[in-house]
Amino acid sequence: MGTSCGSDSDRFGFVELRIFTEPQQGASYDDLLRVARAAEDAGFGAFFRSDHYLKMGSVDGLPGPTDAWITLAGLARETTSIRLGTLVTAATFRHPGPLAIAVAQVDQMSGGRVEFGLGSGWFEDEHTAYGLRFPSLGERFEVFEEQLEIITGLWGTPVGEKFSFDGKHYTLTDSPALPKPAQDRVPVVVGGKGAKRTPALAARFATEFNLPFVGMDFAAEQFERVAAACREIGRDPATMTRSVALTACVGRDDAEVARRAEAIGWDFEELKRNGLTGTVEQVRERLGQWREKTGISRVYLQVLDLSDLDHVELLAGVKP
Repeated sequence: MGTSCGSDSDRFGFVELRIFTEPQQGASYDDLLRVARAAEDAGFGAFFRSDHYLKMGSVDGLPGPTDAWITLAGLARETTSIRLGTLVTAATFRHPGPLAIAVAQVDQMSGGRVEFGLGSGWFEDEHTAYGLRFPSLGERFEVFEEQLEIITGLWGTPVGEKFSFDGKHYTLTDSPALPKPAQDRVPVVVGGKGAKRTPALAARFATEFNLPFVGMDFAAEQFERVAAACREIGRDPATMTRSVALTACVGRDDAEVARRAEAIGWDFEELKRNGLTGTVEQVRERLGQWREKTGISRVYLQVLDLSDLDHVELLAGVKP
């Protein structure tokens, strides 16, 4: 089994923990800033947010959605060290040229701390709610692929040279390909459950492959598909970071865990089956099992109660 790329977390044999939020469920910019600062103070590797415009489930979603890249631009100026990114930006929301400009600018504003997750988009209701086109799955995947090629192509074009692209969905002619990100290469996160096209696309463009909310056995199989896709194009699979996103619900004892599960509207037993749930020691052991079976070196801890900053601090202690 291959392992992930050569980060400190991989070399020293532990899993890097990141905080992942879902602000469409109900959060203001100030709420997100408090969590991002708490995550930075607690030593987490990154603060990520979803990119959605509509709440899901029975929550009221108030005060309403916040734009992912406007949020990250603000956080870029109000944090100092934590990395920032999306899990994941929907290709159906924005044109690739302006998106490349926005992400590069936020990377500059942060001093080179941005990571860029991109996906095909999947939630039809948020598109119809805000007047966004929602094409078929096949077309969405074509758009996704062209956006990856355009955005990475714009960033990778040397200063003074032009970038052009003639695709089925987008045409760019003699773009100056500016501005450039602060980083020489912005990390690109791709993920998904597709057996062929998604691993192949990740092998071409991604620095990290992420699997959100899946079981350990499926994750191990999918990561091996990605490794095979890397080998097929002559890429070393060890250059691909393996990561998962899992719902986190941790407490100092069972009563505190149950209280947190109730606060986010989840069934305690379901969380135990499908998330990272339990005491610090129990979750630490579970993360070790994940690493041993799948080769992950990074976990995005989905935090759903953004008012519970004590939970964020407690989660910092679960690192294997």
